Amino acid sequence: MSGTRTPAALVLEDGRVFRGAAYGARGTSLGEAVFCTGMTGYQETLTDPSYRKQIVVQTAPQIGNTGWNDEDDESSRIWVAGYVVRDPARTPSNWRATRSLDDELREQGIVGIAEVDTRTLTRHLREHGAMRAGVFSGDALAPVEELLDTVLASPAMKGADLAGEVTTSKPYVVPAEGQRLYRVAALDLGIKANTPRQLAKRGIEVHVLPATSSMDDVLAVEPDGVFLSNGPGDPETQRHAIELTSATLAREIPLFGICFGNQILGRALGLGTYKMRFGHRGINVPVLDTATGRVAITAQNHGFALEGEPGQRFESPFGAAIVSHYCANDGTVEGLRCQDVPAFSVQYHPEAAAGPHDANPLFDEFVGLMETKNA
Repeated sequence: MSGTRTPAALVLEDGRVFRGAAYGARGTSLGEAVFCTGMTGYQETLTDPSYRKQIVVQTAPQIGNTGWNDEDDESSRIWVAGYVVRDPARTPSNWRATRSLDDELREQGIVGIAEVDTRTLTRHLREHGAMRAGVFSGDALAPVEELLDTVLASPAMKGADLAGEVTTSKPYVVPAEGQRLYRVAALDLGIKANTPRQLAKRGIEVHVLPATSSMDDVLAVEPDGVFLSNGPGDPETQRHAIELTSATLAREIPLFGICFGNQILGRALGLGTYKMRFGHRGINVPVLDTATGRVAITAQNHGFALEGEPGQRFESPFGAAIVSHYCANDGTVEGLRCQDVPAFSVQYHPEAAAGPHDANPLFDEFVGLMETKNA
């Protein structure tokens, strides 16, 4: 951290206060306090649109060692509402770094706090759940009662409609690498840059569309498949995306969804969703495939999940479907597979640039679905 130490405070909605030093920009940040267990890939985390309106607590004790570069961003900006770390690196040490993490947080106006006992904080969030919070530093500091009132006046994550805040404003195309084999319409609910890249590597031309796109917009692309991206907020608010997914399923266009897209597909199939106590955020979450018994170590970021049981078979408006994957830690639904229409989804990130890469072959499975449909 550069400069003179400036006091800062993290105030949770239950009244718990954690004191520390300002990190990044000074001022106020409000959002939902959540913890992320990833030991690497903080630049990917910070620029992931799925973290919109969230104050991210890093459980890894030291953050910032690799600095910041111009190659690893997953979107055009940092999306987290605030950032909480224990021991920020004094100087970045990586040949790809062009500046420090602290400098980038300042440049983008992200209010953070350092020198926090993140182990105690994480245990508190695990026990009491993710909750509204605020980071205050510099002139924004005030008596705790006033800061708590500010936190309590902020909106909750349940019921939050955030996909429209992070989606692209206009369509764009990521061309296929080499010969174009297929064309995919990707609904941008908060898509990460590595997703179109992974599809492009497989000969897919990706048309990234705004979350407000109509079925006519999708069909205008003449897609061989439709992709539902990750994204922030409460899936129950995404009526348009759910209706668009239903229309896609009715036309039997091959469909693949990840993370938020898994929840959107689930709701189109008639399943409910609920807010988890503290969610899954990290790069070490074990997921079991009910069909093969194989376990994949996955990257995840979600605070909502689908209702259902591992291996459950259920009837939907589009035929039979099954809960194809579940979390080995807590039984959370981690994937769906339709039996009568060409569609499947997972709750995790097969594109995770920072790793792990166990789930990357799911993109090949999507290609296989389009091959079968076009055979």
